[in-house]
Amino acid sequence: MRIVIAGAGIGGLTAALSLHAAGFEDVTVHEAAPEIRPLGVGINLLPHAVRELTELGLADRLAEIGVATAELAYFNRYGTPIWSEPRGLAAGYAWPQYSVHRGRLQMLLLEAVVDRLGPDAVRAGSRITGPGSEDLLIGADGIHSAVRAHLYPGEGPPPWNGLVLWRGVTYGEPFLTGRSMIMAGDGTQKFVAYPIETGDRTLINWIAERPLDGDASDRGNWNRPADLAEIGRHFAGWHFDWLDVPGIIAGAETAYEYPMVDRDPLPRWTFGNVTLLGDAAHAMYPIGSNGASQAIIDARVLAYALARGDLAAYEETRRPATTALQLSNREMGPEIVMKLAHERAPGGFDDIEQVIPHTERAEIAASYKRTAGFDPASLNERPSWSVDRSAAS
Repeated sequence: MRIVIAGAGIGGLTAALSLHAAGFEDVTVHEAAPEIRPLGVGINLLPHAVRELTELGLADRLAEIGVATAELAYFNRYGTPIWSEPRGLAAGYAWPQYSVHRGRLQMLLLEAVVDRLGPDAVRAGSRITGPGSEDLLIGADGIHSAVRAHLYPGEGPPPWNGLVLWRGVTYGEPFLTGRSMIMAGDGTQKFVAYPIETGDRTLINWIAERPLDGDASDRGNWNRPADLAEIGRHFAGWHFDWLDVPGIIAGAETAYEYPMVDRDPLPRWTFGNVTLLGDAAHAMYPIGSNGASQAIIDARVLAYALARGDLAAYEETRRPATTALQLSNREMGPEIVMKLAHERAPGGFDDIEQVIPHTERAEIAASYKRTAGFDPASLNERPSWSVDRSAAS
């Protein structure tokens, strides 16, 4: 079976590794960019994605390049705690959660593909726009997918919700546990920070978010340079006892601007010998740290389904799940606790229990885990998607 993958991002490269592990030998990845470079800033790999990469034999490499996240904590815009929870192994998962530089993860996956599938398995400067002579074409070519456009011509640019994200990295002092991921805000303006390197120095990945004055240009481009002084002006008063937000922003060498866009859920991913994967299938708001993780899961389920000769099972399993997640992210997912805290106590609070009771906060967190597929008990008990290589056809 000859399989062509459009896109050498995290989803496309994981698909190549998954298909090879399932016994498919004729797999090539085509990347439109003339060179594959380690672009981007930090991302999170949730335990359900770490499980899949572990089963692909990448656990040790992940541990080398990532920071094992210890906790996730939400605060209001004054730095007062709203909710916190352990993450990874400390939360009862059988696998850790990692914060990692996106480019380093992509290079790790690229090296594994070249090592296992051969030096000709990944072809840069090769743009795929539609099906050819292959037995299966997998469109893993991102939010501006040419393969998706072939299936759904005239869809237009991704819809924008009026918010802008500014992203950067800054060397700074450790905060809270030293491996904490924090979000502070009020439902409209937000600051996110977490370490992606620790040791002699801590490299902090940060995201600043607020409504954008005017229209958004270059939607879906993660690499548009931004003005650090402008970003800092919007967060000038955000000095917490445990984190200096303006100082973190000012300490970056550069930052990138990204209008918050996604794609509308599709009624169908697969047409004949063409299917979609990752952002090409279900680009979603970067809420809940799920974009890369869901692409990795897509890749594993696709290989599992193909090894059993049942391509339809891939979409039957993944499309309803990712549609629910896309819609949840449009409603702020677990981050809605910041909005609720602001609406109920806009001037701040002394006792969060009087604002959002623990039972309500706990259910918001648990509900999102169920929607996104990383409820601890369900994930730990779920059968593996690894397959016997001899099962592939």
